[in-house]
Amino acid sequence: MNDIHLDPTRAQFEAFKNLNRDAPIEMLNLVRFRDTAEYPNDHTLADQGLSGAEAYANYGRETAAILKCVGGSILWRGGFETTLIGPENERWDAMFIARYPTAHAFLEMVTAPDYQLAVVHRQAAVLTSRLIRTNGLDDGATFG
Repeated sequence: MNDIHLDPTRAQFEAFKNLNRDAPIEMLNLVRFRDTAEYPNDHTLADQGLSGAEAYANYGRETAAILKCVGGSILWRGGFETTLIGPENERWDAMFIARYPTAHAFLEMVTAPDYQLAVVHRQAAVLTSRLIRTNGLDDGATFG
């Protein structure tokens, strides 16, 4: 994978914040793990040799209550099988859709002090990712 995407750029975060903050949103998460987690040298887990998957599990455990506290939930989780259309070299270790009651709730979560402490696990775990904001349209019965 040539393109590493771990955190939003300033421009991407500003574009997110400039959208409607009062409507419900869904965030499509596509995550590829590092083989071995890369914690900062001064972190207590830096010398434990955790896999990226193990570090990401730490992130999930530590952020689950924060997600729930802001009214968020996981709508869907799936396991990667193959890419039918798209770059052949992209594969994803974790795929899920998280729903938030508003964009304000998402921003509240990512700026919460407990989240700021927990995100070190995500940063240690992730080789590359995609985080795509969507808005639910309808029941999805048709493409039109």
